[in-house]
Amino acid sequence: MHFGTPADRAEGTSAEGASPAVQGASSTAQDIAAQAKKAAAKAEQAHAKGNSKADSKSDGKQAGGQEYADNLDGWIREARAIMKEHGIPGSYDGIKRNIIRESAGDPNAVNDWDINAKKGTPSKGLLQVIQPTFDRYHVEGTPDKLTDPVANIVAACNYAADRYGSMDNVDSAY
Repeated sequence: MHFGTPADRAEGTSAEGASPAVQGASSTAQDIAAQAKKAAAKAEQAHAKGNSKADSKSDGKQAGGQEYADNLDGWIREARAIMKEHGIPGSYDGIKRNIIRESAGDPNAVNDWDINAKKGTPSKGLLQVIQPTFDRYHVEGTPDKLTDPVANIVAACNYAADRYGSMDNVDSAY
């Protein structure tokens, strides 16, 4: 599983006057940061569209007798309801913070540059989970699809609970 990006670490730094390697790394980090900003803008647009759907019961998903909007807020709330049923810890804020850092809220985000991707297993989805981790920590009752927003959140939180006690304890790559 991948958490954190070079863009997170490069914010506020300057490569001016640095070696060509450092300048190149900074340029790559800036490109990644720009891509993240674009993805965040897309996610915000999708979130805004989803908010208009939230008023219509027929457009929401149901879990445990509750309606959830088909947007980032709804996915997190639905995931937390499932997590509660299975004793998996994780606060709304902790989950959202990690989602924004990892995918900017894009459920179809794919990391095609890190070591996992180079080995043929790219991390995917809201919380950038690799397929073997998803398979091991998938929770029954959620779709068996890595990029399903709710299944991705629940599996990632299940993994984080096993490894770190809670998604709330995750603040960077691991």
